[in-house]
Amino acid sequence: MKRLQIKTAQNVDINFTIATVGQRLFTFIIDNIIKFAYIYFAYKFLNFNLIENTLEGDQWSIKAIDVLVLIPVTFYSLYSEILLNGQTLGKLLLQIKVINIEGFKPSITDYTIRWFLRTIDFNFFSLIYIYVAALGLDSDYEILILIFVIGKLIGFFLIIFTSKNQRFGDLMADTVVISLKDQVKFSDTILEKITETYTPVYPSVIRLSDNDARIIKETFNMAAQANDYKTLLKLRNKIIEVTGIKSAHKNDKEFINVVLKDYNYYTQSM
Repeated sequence: MKRLQIKTAQNVDINFTIATVGQRLFTFIIDNIIKFAYIYFAYKFLNFNLIENTLEGDQWSIKAIDVLVLIPVTFYSLYSEILLNGQTLGKLLLQIKVINIEGFKPSITDYTIRWFLRTIDFNFFSLIYIYVAALGLDSDYEILILIFVIGKLIGFFLIIFTSKNQRFGDLMADTVVISLKDQVKFSDTILEKITETYTPVYPSVIRLSDNDARIIKETFNMAAQANDYKTLLKLRNKIIEVTGIKSAHKNDKEFINVVLKDYNYYTQSM
């Protein structure tokens, strides 16, 4: 399996397993089943006969409504990855997700570039096929199907032959799709999950070193799991001794947890 190694701001190496071609293919199949299911039920349960009777003779308006019905399918990957933090429903089921090549959460711009450039290796050919059919234009469907297949193969071969299993959209957006099944856990590193709106409490934590933070976290996790309150108290007192922090938390667990988050906040911001 291909792996992606990322060095954090704390000089900790984290290795991610890159999603395989098989995982990407199954994700693609699941997502397309969802899309086609939507199209099927949309046309089955919406009263298009009523619409056609109301707009009788106005064929362009009828076709415009057909296209509007297809918009959720067109933007499915984009809004799914934005709302589900790098995952579509297919990716969620296969436990894979999109991340920035440097390990960060992709921006909306990254997701948009990635989605838009599916026109190169996926969607362009699909959209030609779908919209020509929706508009009812005369066309050689054998050629359209051939173009559709060629478009899929472009993306498929890019994923196979690029070093990080990236299609064209990934290459341009600096994103990569990783597997979450054996992803290195944050608990195995000194990293903590903090939100963009997180407000630190103890600026003095910058007096700690990466090694200090690692030891604190390892000791904290073991003591917390064992409900070893004596060790937690000793750890709290040692942190206060080294950093000179005046604790605003009476609970040892809360205090140490905030210290670790603050350390991550300040070191990641530097």
